[in-house]
Amino acid sequence: MGRVVIADDHPLLREALRAAVLRAIPGAALEACASLAAAQSALREAPADLVLLDLKMPDCDGFIGLLALRAEFPAAPVVIVSASEDAETIRRAMALGAAGFIPKSTPLAEMVNALILILEGHAWVPHQVDVPAAAEHNFSALTPAQLRILIGLQRGFLNKQIAFEMGVTEATIKAHLTAIFRKLGVHNRTQAVIVAQSLQVASEV
Repeated sequence: MGRVVIADDHPLLREALRAAVLRAIPGAALEACASLAAAQSALREAPADLVLLDLKMPDCDGFIGLLALRAEFPAAPVVIVSASEDAETIRRAMALGAAGFIPKSTPLAEMVNALILILEGHAWVPHQVDVPAAAEHNFSALTPAQLRILIGLQRGFLNKQIAFEMGVTEATIKAHLTAIFRKLGVHNRTQAVIVAQSLQVASEV
């Protein structure tokens, strides 16, 4: 028995994932969430043995949602379950720390097998996709606060707007920006925004 958090904003897909999880882990405690924020709250309440994450929820911001979970809950394996199943998206998700990538088109029996293998510690992706050896850039080094600032930059917010949202001073934001630039290997806001835009998932769910 284990605890699994399912984060997907489509009710029917949440139910399909619930069915797959219960076949893979009979008796599992399931927490169904319709947003990234709800999943984060669920994980703060209690640890999970597995997190199933849809990249295209409104508050997920593509791969930034994955990175936010990896930064705050490094012990929780995060599996991407997405309709965006092109090879580049899958490779990037795995490079950024996903424990597996299961396309939503995967048949139920194969999805169950994938979940079992992931829980045993294996990385699972569709057979035709090679798993990369290392992450692009250094997103995994960003703290949760720095990831929130990166999201703010990507949305075009000014430092004072980001500071207001986070309840900190502009000086704190500037200090974080210096660290963000260093970790991402960029020199200014524009370059950081370009790098952040590479985390978006182009295809629609």
